[in-house]
Amino acid sequence: MTSSTSTAFPPTEPLTIVTERPPWRHTFIALSVRNFRVWTAGNMVAMTAGWMQRVAQDWLVLELTGSATAVGITVAMQFAPMIMFGLLGGVLVDRVSKRMLMMITQSVFAVLSIGLAALTLSGVVEAWMVWGIAFVTGLVTVIDNPARQVIVTELVGPKNLRNAISVNSSVFQLGGMIGPAIAGVLLLAVGAGWAFVINGAACLLVVGMLSLLRAGEMFRTAPAPRQKGALKAGLAYAVGKPTIIWPVFLVAVFAVFGLTMPVLLASYADVVFKVGAGGYGLFNSMVAVGALTGALLSTRRANLRLRTVVIGVGVTGVIQAAGGLMPNIVAFAVVLIGVGMSALLFQTASNSLVQMSSNIGVRGRVMSLYILVLLGGQAVGGPLMGWIVQSFGVHVGMMVSGGVPALAAVFAGVMLARRGHLALHVRVRHHVPVLSIDHRVA
Repeated sequence: MTSSTSTAFPPTEPLTIVTERPPWRHTFIALSVRNFRVWTAGNMVAMTAGWMQRVAQDWLVLELTGSATAVGITVAMQFAPMIMFGLLGGVLVDRVSKRMLMMITQSVFAVLSIGLAALTLSGVVEAWMVWGIAFVTGLVTVIDNPARQVIVTELVGPKNLRNAISVNSSVFQLGGMIGPAIAGVLLLAVGAGWAFVINGAACLLVVGMLSLLRAGEMFRTAPAPRQKGALKAGLAYAVGKPTIIWPVFLVAVFAVFGLTMPVLLASYADVVFKVGAGGYGLFNSMVAVGALTGALLSTRRANLRLRTVVIGVGVTGVIQAAGGLMPNIVAFAVVLIGVGMSALLFQTASNSLVQMSSNIGVRGRVMSLYILVLLGGQAVGGPLMGWIVQSFGVHVGMMVSGGVPALAAVFAGVMLARRGHLALHVRVRHHVPVLSIDHRVA
């Protein structure tokens, strides 16, 4: 890291290591702050409705084309803008009011959703139209998502920041798990078109809730100055901190392979178990049940360290890979509950660790990198998983989706151990060897 970067972004304070679980009454202590409470309600609506639309448009394309590869293209069009422009979104977020940016982005989302609803309900929609709207939605997401992450600091201040980040991360992940479940029900009951209408209305609701935030109670942060090389400085800062760059690496791998559930579950419902949209909704509901459990557990986590993320992605990958071996729909549904819980715990831990490790002056750029790999990875993973499913079958696809992230966790653990950040030990307990990981550097 260059000296200029160090001057612009001085080292953060040491991470707070919590050794005891908070009392139950403090599980959601950040929600005692009025602005954060209003924001969280709106954010939950926005994230759930947004993912509801994504799943509905995936199913719509599957109905229009009958092709898993076409569904993969839809996912790619949704997230490709993040690959191309994601880091620039973070630069803008560090300079401009997050609240104003989100009021604009949510308004644009509403227009796009209602437009797609009109095309679908009128019966003139074609796959290329869905792809075009998905791409424009992805462009807006480049700004919306990092702003959604960073605004938490201004809402709660330093006292309850860790709890607020954990709650916000849980909402971010829950939306991606509950939204698809609701979409499955809507697809069966009223069809994709009305799911798009609901998302448009939800976006307008979020704009209204953002206007209810009390500006006088916000903890404003000074905007980052306009300077040459701001993006490069932000990347150098992220690469220089193990508690940022390793979670980003693991999230990137998991996004490409593990976060391909829309493609996989649609194929399981349509091809393997032949249960249609109703079964698709059931599968997503099982993931959501696990995610809700994981959300509660994540706010009560006693320790937040790098090893938490490494172990979390490894466990999630193993459980997800096991889904490809399940012989019947009941066993498959039970595994999906485990996937939902484990995935949310891992992703919440990685999101929280990255934010808590970042200086506030560069947090927008750091989180844009995080969102880039999280969402942009799915742009690569969608078509890739579609091709794997088409070529080798959905069972192989499920095993690959979990197996590769599990191997990435092993790789990260070995590399961190070699560099002195983690220590791997094998202890014998009751004549049984047990592997443990000790964290040396926060």
